[in-house]
Amino acid sequence: MLIPAAAQQSTAIDLQGQADQGKVTYAKKCSHCHGPNLMNSGTITPDLRAIPDDKARFVTTVKNGKNNKMPPWGDILNEQEIADVWAFVSSRRTP
Repeated sequence: MLIPAAAQQSTAIDLQGQADQGKVTYAKKCSHCHGPNLMNSGTITPDLRAIPDDKARFVTTVKNGKNNKMPPWGDILNEQEIADVWAFVSSRRTP
């Protein structure tokens, strides 16, 4: 099924807006551990530019924490904020 060009453009704009919001949330809530550029050398935090392209895994990790090293953020960030941060992080992934 072909998606009309206008719908494709709208989706791209929506994703960019979501990534822009995610950048703001990331800067406020995530960068102190994960670094301002998605990496924080010399810490236990992973390079987020190289995380798997797996939104479900990302959301679960953010909500529930991981390995007693990353605290859970499910009570701090709402669903939209987590989705926005995913849009930002995934837009900066390196292949």
